[in-house]
Amino acid sequence: MKCTIMLGEKIRKLRKQKKLTLEQLAGSELTKGMLSLIENNKAKPSMESLEYIASRLGVAISDLMGETSIQETRELLEKAEALINLDFENNKDKFKELIMLIEPYTPKLSHGYESARLLDIYSRSLFHEQKSGWKELVQQVSTMYDEMNLTARRASIGIFNALEKFYEHRYSESLAIFINERKEVEAKHAFIDPMTRLDFDYYEAILYFAVGNADAASKVIENALSYSKEKRIFYLIDELYRIAAAHSMMSNDKEKTDYFLTKLKQYGEFVEDFKPLFFYKLFKLMSLTFEQHKYGLALELINEYSEDFALVEQFGPWLYIEKGKALYGLGHYQEAIENIEKSEIPHYIHHPFDLSIFYIKHAYKALAYLALEDHSKALLTAETAVTLFEPLPDSSFKQFSNEVYNKIVETQKKA
Repeated sequence: MKCTIMLGEKIRKLRKQKKLTLEQLAGSELTKGMLSLIENNKAKPSMESLEYIASRLGVAISDLMGETSIQETRELLEKAEALINLDFENNKDKFKELIMLIEPYTPKLSHGYESARLLDIYSRSLFHEQKSGWKELVQQVSTMYDEMNLTARRASIGIFNALEKFYEHRYSESLAIFINERKEVEAKHAFIDPMTRLDFDYYEAILYFAVGNADAASKVIENALSYSKEKRIFYLIDELYRIAAAHSMMSNDKEKTDYFLTKLKQYGEFVEDFKPLFFYKLFKLMSLTFEQHKYGLALELINEYSEDFALVEQFGPWLYIEKGKALYGLGHYQEAIENIEKSEIPHYIHHPFDLSIFYIKHAYKALAYLALEDHSKALLTAETAVTLFEPLPDSSFKQFSNEVYNKIVETQKKA
């Protein structure tokens, strides 16, 4: 018989959970001394002794052998859930820690919700740490969730599977995987709960926008918003308003932009959530700098917002860009460049709309260099903007970057 190194620890843990002394567990068939040796992994019990110990503990013998007990699995899942729910910015090693926590148990995770969820978390951790094996696990977890009819969990793992390509900015591939995953879930699960449906609608909309199919994306958003009102569910509604406002702004549709921004502001005020309110302010700032050219007013608002430490800590990269654009417009070219250079794209930014907000900073930086008569840096920076925008769908930001590049090229020809 082959005993695992964990056998003694398992017996001791279960004995203490049952509040039994060594003598009480040993009973009439074992000595207290022998049981102590077994618990300290200094003696290997016979199969008969194992059966006796298991019966005294009130567990199956498999719980003492290689398999993990239900209680152990639940305790493991509690630790994993607590860890994965931590903010990444506060614990950048959380995925490494999750891999170390779950990996020793993976061969024993074969059935039940706890096992499926642990493999789910493990596969996501492998993906984030760029380790192999996560795709196979995703397929295994999908099957387990399907068998247990866990629709929301199955949908979540399907969305995660599709987003791999999205993070690589391979939007068409991501959309194709997503459409297939959604069809599979809807075919195998008779009832889709409202929040899962809105999850599907949200990701379908952003992926359609990402590939430049604005008509399809707009229809999905309209249906999602109507469904939310019908069911009186406000889940993801701020994200839907935000993405719709971004599309309208980049399409130069002022009427729709104002409509969706008003809705975004009303939602933020109603739920007292500063995130949608910030994006409402951000879109207003972008309108002042990019469309209305009211640079002085924009700078006043930015300085006002910058007094809020929490706001700067979370949304500083966006504010630095708008400040740089405003300073450029006011003729403070070197200061504009310095502020623009402070802005780095957050690691979680991948959608073309969000990327466009950051990519346009290179066009303004190029204009600042041009104003400072540093033509070589102006051209190089303008080329960077055009190159970054090239794979993205058409937008007013992309058009502006191309115009800046052409302007700098023409200026150099005349020089």
